[in-house]
Amino acid sequence: MSAKVLILTGDAAEDLEVMYPYQRLLEEGYEVHIAAPSVKRLQFVVHDFVDGFDTYTEKPGHSWPSDVAFADVNPDDYVALVIPGGRAPEYIRNDPDAQRIVRHFFERDKPVANLCHGPLVLAAAGVLAGRRSAAYPALEPDVVAAGAQFVNAEAVVDGVVVSGRAWPDHPAWMREFMKVLLAKAPVG
Repeated sequence: MSAKVLILTGDAAEDLEVMYPYQRLLEEGYEVHIAAPSVKRLQFVVHDFVDGFDTYTEKPGHSWPSDVAFADVNPDDYVALVIPGGRAPEYIRNDPDAQRIVRHFFERDKPVANLCHGPLVLAAAGVLAGRRSAAYPALEPDVVAAGAQFVNAEAVVDGVVVSGRAWPDHPAWMREFMKVLLAKAPVG
């Protein structure tokens, strides 16, 4: 039985930021479960840039089923956690079970990858203080307010936590996360 990795997300997560790590982890041989507020078919979104807009635009993306509700997650079953961005972190951060799950991984020094708006979940769980973290650049004030140092880079490694700014950082972000993950929790 292969080691399991948990992706913590919900509706309006950034399509690429869920699917890229999901498929990359499967490719490496990990079993991957998607946790959401409830078990249902999630609707992801695509964030992109359009000339003339001051920020990103949002369009419907793929839909994909979640495997487990936050309330039913036993974090002991998982060797690592991935928190994609998009708008999902804005509301899942308020879920007490999402916070419980995040704190488990930090308290036990298990690998965590977070991207884009993912640090909002870490901040709400109270685990971002004293760390170095990348995030979507507009979140710099949120990262700083949570007591962390914002780093505007494609892959920031802080112990077993690996963060990035957004989906263009996928190659560097996942390359660094896979190093951490394979060292700490090899497949099988």
